[in-house]
Amino acid sequence: MSGPAKQRLIGDLRRAGILDERVLAVMAAVPRETFVPPTFAERAYDNMALPIGYGQTISQPLVVAAMTQALDVGERMKVLEIGTGSGYQAAILSRLCRRLYTVERFKMLSKEAERRLLDLRIHNVVFHVGDGTKGWTPQAPFDRIIVTAAAGEMPLALIDQLALGGVMLVPVGPDPVNQTVERIVKTEDGYTREEIMPVRFVPLVAGALPSFEG
Repeated sequence: MSGPAKQRLIGDLRRAGILDERVLAVMAAVPRETFVPPTFAERAYDNMALPIGYGQTISQPLVVAAMTQALDVGERMKVLEIGTGSGYQAAILSRLCRRLYTVERFKMLSKEAERRLLDLRIHNVVFHVGDGTKGWTPQAPFDRIIVTAAAGEMPLALIDQLALGGVMLVPVGPDPVNQTVERIVKTEDGYTREEIMPVRFVPLVAGALPSFEG
């Protein structure tokens, strides 16, 4: 059932400006239906966000593809993801980088995502339950950082964990209606920032819920 729907989605992504063939190939290879609740399986290849529980969502494929394309990940890079969620973005990135470190504040989401990736035989992702606003200091610096929740203001602690010349993508905005993905490049003098696209993400919340069992 997913074959024609997936092909249609890849065509839609290409028409929307996703031209990086590596990104398109990975989007085609990763089974999105694995990352959505069974009740939404038939809509897995619709270009829309879907709920995954705990008040969180799996981002629409176009947003995932556009952010992945803008991140410009190389196969030898070390990448940090803030907001594991369903694990879908992690699965996409894992096929493009050397190693991915991913942080999630909900223990159950993290465990479920880890199980999904292991079922897909993805073994270059390291999971951590913690406060995403603090990044993952012991593993820094990172060549790339991607944040899949909206920060109210620029998360300087994460920029500190970028390698010189490294790139971070982060949605920034004061409310769900006014958010913009910004592309940050770490420089010797600080960082540069460029607006990429408007989005709607769940908020980036400080603190972890390591004992939360749903």
